[in-house]
Amino acid sequence: MHEAILRRQSLRESAARTYARSLPIVPVRARGLTIEGADGRRYLDCLSGAGTLALGHNHPVVLEAIKKVIDSGAPLHVLDLATPVKDAFTTELFATLPRRFADNARIQFCGPAGTDAVEAAFKLVRGATGRSGLLAFTGAYHGMTEGALAASGGAEDVRVTRLPFPRDYRCPFGVGGERGAELSARWTENLLDDPKAGTAAPAGMILEPVQGEGGVNPAPDSWMRRMRAITEDRSVPLIADEVQTGVGRTGAFWAIEHSGVVPDVMVLSKAIGGSLPLAVIVYRSELDTWQPGAHAGTFRGNQLAMAAGTATLAFVRENRLAERAATLGARMLARLQALATDHPVVGDVRGRGLMIGIELVDPEATAPGDGPEPPPAPALAAAVQQECLRRGLIVELGGRHSTVVRLLPPLTLTDEQATAVVDRLADALAAAERLPHCRITTGSIR
Repeated sequence: MHEAILRRQSLRESAARTYARSLPIVPVRARGLTIEGADGRRYLDCLSGAGTLALGHNHPVVLEAIKKVIDSGAPLHVLDLATPVKDAFTTELFATLPRRFADNARIQFCGPAGTDAVEAAFKLVRGATGRSGLLAFTGAYHGMTEGALAASGGAEDVRVTRLPFPRDYRCPFGVGGERGAELSARWTENLLDDPKAGTAAPAGMILEPVQGEGGVNPAPDSWMRRMRAITEDRSVPLIADEVQTGVGRTGAFWAIEHSGVVPDVMVLSKAIGGSLPLAVIVYRSELDTWQPGAHAGTFRGNQLAMAAGTATLAFVRENRLAERAATLGARMLARLQALATDHPVVGDVRGRGLMIGIELVDPEATAPGDGPEPPPAPALAAAVQQECLRRGLIVELGGRHSTVVRLLPPLTLTDEQATAVVDRLADALAAAERLPHCRITTGSIR
């Protein structure tokens, strides 16, 4: 059955399929961190639906919440009508938001993916400001629809201005640290204050507190505060994309809380639906200049997702799983950083909470113009991913060159499971280094 299903998928599905290419498994059962495939193998899932599964697979509180709605006879599809399920979700969500933000906020239910919420955020700020431009950052990922893709650097749009994102490793200015963050801020200020910069007047700035798909790049807290001051001083709405960083993932319930920044708009999806499709924007009420029907969508009233989301938000809050993610993530980071001592191909280990990235490089090669760091090693990263899979560990690759091994385990991860994840990854790394096409010889990974 396993091979037959994979064969039919390759014949029937679009060439655009992604995860199925690098992860040729057929999940049939799952619970918590563990997936069982049709071939009988068991895997530790550190992809978690690209961060959607805050509580892992089929958590009891999520299943019970879904079952309760189904058994009640409540309608499952209600457009944007008010329901008790929706009211409970909104109440719980607002209870988790920073108080200064929640006390003066409105919510728009979008349908049903994060990219839909990003588009709604762009439409909101453009309508409220009367301006058309957008400020976004290199390395960003905001979705696959046209506007979101343009903000991610994947499509041309003259209204989107790309700004340098501060990174310690592969800093765009070659310096990293506080100096790199300061140069990024100065660049932004100069661009906004130069009347002849040739950029469209910005309706908003969108940023991720931690870039996920871009390679797990945490934004410095001081830089986040600087961006808030820059945008506030110039009446430019700040949009925080918390699609992947939200619901405890980074060690705070919302990643903006690390810096104390209060944005004008928050884009939320993935974990807020408790594993089911749900996306919203929450925004400062002064931006609510929409007329009725100005933004709509058929699947805005997913009752099962709202029930699952309420249960997830409450469980994370009541069990202090954000704090748990901070503690366990720091422990995993320390162990992974120790790998660099024995494995020169580990260029950098970074992250926040249970959002972790390991960047793999060729330490014996040089890449002109690529800064002081060794060049990326995509073949090695792909080999590590496959060696992880052979050892029953599911990981994702990210970063500009797909050389960052990403870990997004559920927040319910136990100490024992965390140890198993790191052990399997370390073993996979050592095995990949020994492969002929990944061995470091005469200055290149071959």
